Amino acid sequence: MVVGGVNANGMAHLEKMTIHNLDSGDSIEVLYNPASYIQRREVTYAQTSLLNSDAPIVQFQCGGAESLTFELFFDTTSAGMEVGGGLFDRLKITANSVLPTTSNLVDVRDYTSKIYDLMSVDEDEHRPPELGIEWSSLQFKGFLASCTQRFVKFSEDGTPIRATLECTFIESRDLDEIFGKSPLQSPDTTKYRTVHQGDALWSMAVSEYGEAAQWRQIALANGIDNPRRLRTGDLFVVPALLD
Repeated sequence: MVVGGVNANGMAHLEKMTIHNLDSGDSIEVLYNPASYIQRREVTYAQTSLLNSDAPIVQFQCGGAESLTFELFFDTTSAGMEVGGGLFDRLKITANSVLPTTSNLVDVRDYTSKIYDLMSVDEDEHRPPELGIEWSSLQFKGFLASCTQRFVKFSEDGTPIRATLECTFIESRDLDEIFGKSPLQSPDTTKYRTVHQGDALWSMAVSEYGEAAQWRQIALANGIDNPRRLRTGDLFVVPALLD
């Protein structure tokens, strides 16, 4: 005999992580929320060695895209309020859960493939779809970069009925988001550049300042009399432009 009132948490449908296809407008609600997720970001620094020095010059180059990694669980033989998906999916899995394993009718790949196929190239966009991942305070926009399917339980006829998906998404940002917040080059910051074959002062000035005419600033800072004679491997100072 059960004593006490009904547990409201057991009746409530849990908020599920949802993966939105931003190109098509379709959405996928996961069957089970991930137990954890990892967000990761790296930035790139160049190291330039100097003769007779005990440490290189370290220079920031660019920021890296953020990644989001988590594992999703799929099981078409369990049922309960914790199971996500649409109403039809929940009813379908609930009905399947009461059948003996010899009669299981729901292949877990019907659900894993919906996410796995998000890496397929769209014929119109010429790339896989851009995705939005939403789960409470987690908001992430990007692409599915890798997905590993592991099938761990099967019915008597070999049909997969339980699986996990290890998913890694990589962040996508619009150009105006990137350049609006952080310009590609900062002319007010002194930098160091190594001369590569084919480099010219004017092209270096365009890259750093956005103006070819500013090559004289680089020449002056490095004591260069003849801008046509650049030696590959030389380290140049690219001075900051002062207002």
